[in-house]
Amino acid sequence: MRAELDRILSQAYELCEDGNFLDALKLYDLILKKEPQNIVALLDKGVTLQNLGRLKQSIKYYDKVIHLDPRNIQALINKGASLHSSKKYHDAIHCYDLALKIDKKSPMALAYKGLSLGELGNLNDALKHFKKALSIEKDYDLASIGKDTVTKLLKSIQNQKSKTQ
Repeated sequence: MRAELDRILSQAYELCEDGNFLDALKLYDLILKKEPQNIVALLDKGVTLQNLGRLKQSIKYYDKVIHLDPRNIQALINKGASLHSSKKYHDAIHCYDLALKIDKKSPMALAYKGLSLGELGNLNDALKHFKKALSIEKDYDLASIGKDTVTKLLKSIQNQKSKTQ
C-alpha cells in the first residue's frame, strides 16, 4: 500500500511539473481518500490549488497540514504566500513569523516576509529581511530582486524629499 501511494504521489508531482494541475488534483484526492492525513499529499494538493489560483482552498489544505504538524515550515510559508496573494499581508507576515520561530534562518520565510512588508510600505524593514535572506543564501533570486527594488524605491523617495526641501 505504501509503495502504491508513493508511486501515485510521484505521478501527481510529475503532472504538476508538466502543468497538468487538474489531473494531479485527482491523484491527490485518490491518495487522501485512502490516507486522509497524508501530509505530503495535503501539502502538495495545497500547492496545486495555489497554482490554480484557488487560494482559499489552498489555505484550507495548509491549515490541515499545520493542524497535523504545527512545525511544518513549508505549510506555514505556503499559507503565507497564499494570504499574500490574497492581499492579506498582516496575516501572511504572521505565518512567516511562525516559520521564523521554528527556523530563524529560513531564507524563504525572510524573503517572503520582506515582500509582505514592502506591500505594506515598510520598506526599511523589507530591505532588512531581504538582506538577511541573502546573507544566508547569497544567490536567492527573490531576495536579490526584492532588495534591488526596495533600494531603488528608497532612493527615489529620498530624491523626491531632497527636491521638495
